[in-house]
Amino acid sequence: EVQLVESGGGLVQAGGSLRLSCAASGITFDDYAIGWFRQAPGKEREGVSCISTRDGSTYYADSVKGRFTISRDTAKNTLYLQMSSLKPEDTAVYYCAFDPRPVLFCDEYDIWGQGTQVTVSS
Repeated sequence: EVQLVESGGGLVQAGGSLRLSCAASGITFDDYAIGWFRQAPGKEREGVSCISTRDGSTYYADSVKGRFTISRDTAKNTLYLQMSSLKPEDTAVYYCAFDPRPVLFCDEYDIWGQGTQVTVSS
């Protein structure tokens, strides 16, 4: 069974950087979709950045384009989200999620990690 464990969250000042990691296990599919989502207090969950392993295509929310980068280390079965130029509005719980459908989309995923808190102070 697919399991995801996030790490790397914390408290950072505006303009700073963080790298989130998602350790994946139990994935038996050759290709799939995997990505990062976030939910801020009082707001709906949103897709931040997702990738399809079929062709390596990626999606970024408009609010993070140019600041966040999604990547994978296939040897380590780990997904990363490099976050730079962080803003207070990036404050949220960030989740890693998996879906067996090998297409580029970034909502309604099948399997979710536990989440990691990112707090950006002004």
